[in-house]
Amino acid sequence: MNIKSRLKTSSVALLMVAVVSLLIIPLPTAILDFMFILNLTISLVILFITMYIKETLEFAIFPSLLLVTTVYRLSLNISSTRSILTNSGYAGEVVKTFGEFVIQGNIVVGLIIFLILVLVQFIVITKGAERVAEVSARFTLDALPGKQMAIDADLSSGLITEEQARERRSKIQREADFFGAMDGATKFVKGDAIISIIVTLINLIGGIVVGLINGEGDFMTIIQTYSISTVGDGLMSQIPSLLISMATGLVVTRSSSEADLNSDVLKQFSNQPFVLLIAGVVLPFLTLIGFPVLQTIIISIMLIVLGIMLLKKSQPVGADAGELGDLPTTQEVTSEVSYYKNLDNVYNLLNVDAICVEVGYSLLPIVDESSGGNFLDRVVMLRKHFADEMGMVIPAIRLKDSSQLNPNQYEIKLKGESVAVGEVLLDHYLGLVPAETPENDVDGIETVEPAFGMPAKWISDDKKIKAEIAGYTLIDPTSVMVTHLSEVIRRHASELLSRQEVKRMIENLKQSNESIVEDTVPAIVSLNELQRVLRNLLREGIPILDMETILETLADYAPNVKDHDMLTEYVRQALRRTITHKFSIAGQLKVVSLDSEIEDLIIKSIKKIEGGAYLALEPDIIQKIVTSTTEQINQMKKLVQEPIIITSPVVRIYFKKLLDQFYPDITVLSFNDIDTSVQIQSLGTITLMTMNV
Repeated sequence: MNIKSRLKTSSVALLMVAVVSLLIIPLPTAILDFMFILNLTISLVILFITMYIKETLEFAIFPSLLLVTTVYRLSLNISSTRSILTNSGYAGEVVKTFGEFVIQGNIVVGLIIFLILVLVQFIVITKGAERVAEVSARFTLDALPGKQMAIDADLSSGLITEEQARERRSKIQREADFFGAMDGATKFVKGDAIISIIVTLINLIGGIVVGLINGEGDFMTIIQTYSISTVGDGLMSQIPSLLISMATGLVVTRSSSEADLNSDVLKQFSNQPFVLLIAGVVLPFLTLIGFPVLQTIIISIMLIVLGIMLLKKSQPVGADAGELGDLPTTQEVTSEVSYYKNLDNVYNLLNVDAICVEVGYSLLPIVDESSGGNFLDRVVMLRKHFADEMGMVIPAIRLKDSSQLNPNQYEIKLKGESVAVGEVLLDHYLGLVPAETPENDVDGIETVEPAFGMPAKWISDDKKIKAEIAGYTLIDPTSVMVTHLSEVIRRHASELLSRQEVKRMIENLKQSNESIVEDTVPAIVSLNELQRVLRNLLREGIPILDMETILETLADYAPNVKDHDMLTEYVRQALRRTITHKFSIAGQLKVVSLDSEIEDLIIKSIKKIEGGAYLALEPDIIQKIVTSTTEQINQMKKLVQEPIIITSPVVRIYFKKLLDQFYPDITVLSFNDIDTSVQIQSLGTITLMTMNV
């Protein structure tokens, strides 16, 4: 079996050895006839293959096949030349039959027909195929970077998967290699045509000389004998070469299609029945200048009949569309109706993108890479930074243009619903207003920075240097959009963490720590429970990068604790170094503490229920707590950018839920969330006594 498989895989190599041996070994005329017929058959098969392929890569071996068939024809040329010169002009029945058929007793006419055939093959087909191959190779290589960027853009926007992107990259690389190889392979065909002319002259002149030397008859007899064999041998070389040249031309001019050449020709000609009718009507007028009437009228009638048949065939489609309603029976509407007759296509409308960014038409240059926009590249880097920082991969982001938005507007949607809208000016910079406004302020369009709500101005490009000198922080429009998108994703990260993404994270961890995954999920914690804990962490901006620690903590506490909020608190305590690093500045944590009286009230108001607990405080108490918290936060914002409230571990989760109704972005930590290495500095205390001042 091993020997058989090796012979099978080495069949091409053995064939090449046999072809090369023909250059040396003399062949009997019977075998030579067989080889000529085989050569013609191979050429026909190659031509038919090129007609039935849908795209060039379906016949990717064609450049190598050109070399093999060319060497094969040259070997037969040498073998037949040897036979002609040594056998008194006889090189087998195939050569003799072709020669006699073409010459028809007239040597001059036969040689002229042969010469015309060679020149047509060389100048028209081979030369044209060579030029098309050269241009195709150049254009394909020039377009390679753009195609690669288009694939990256589709991948980053979620239109294709990683596997599909890999397949498309491989395909365009193979296309570039194919057309590069075809550019060189067409030189084989060109050289084959040239050598055929030279071999023909050698056979004719050499045969006459050999015939005269050997005394094979008078001069005219010798010319008659060797011209027949020369023309026959030349035709048996040129006809297969002509077929291969045609195949080469079909391959290099073939564009990607959903059907083969035959189907495309029939379809595209039959799509224009009026053209056939016009041609059929115009054709009879040629009889006025002397064209034969019978033949012209027959062709004209054929075109008119065919045009009428095709026209009738295309009419029922429009009629059926008209019966469906009162809409105009345009081709566009008909196509849409036909498309949605398939229920699967209707179900495709139900798919909702996790993240979608819609832009007005003026912002298309930002998101269109062909126009120089780098928004997609920035999104790719945003995905990388977010994964490094938060331990979560941002889902695919779909980009769409929208006619419903103002030209300079963009809209960010999560799961089909709008969550943020912004506006940018392409030829301006967003300048963040400095703390101290300079005396000679820079003119600009007053606005608000969309991500953080800071006062800003749109400053034109010609005032850029002046604005920088004045202390403005300038941001380009693309950065404004990416920053806004980043903050929206950060605020809604918990919503974007799907169960499928959690499963991918677990599979990724399994590659480095298989035991913790198998021991915990789903043995102790289900995928659903793990997702809820991770969402709780992301909701408060806690990174989930350390999945090993998260799973180990859940494995320790989940068997006895069924409350997901409490499980989250235990996980937070295990991640205290991560939390401390995220919220501390220079080893210090500036906070506002919660008064013990409020903590006691909260603890007494906790009501336990099955599967969790909730806070039951009186409305007036809640009002006092919120008012006091507001005053302390406002005071704290004068000293720090992000206020932090610190509580005892038992109270933290309930106090955070209370504040979420009023200040969802406030950070609330417990003492167990903070590492002992950090220094805590209290800037105030939230008390109920504030209301009595």
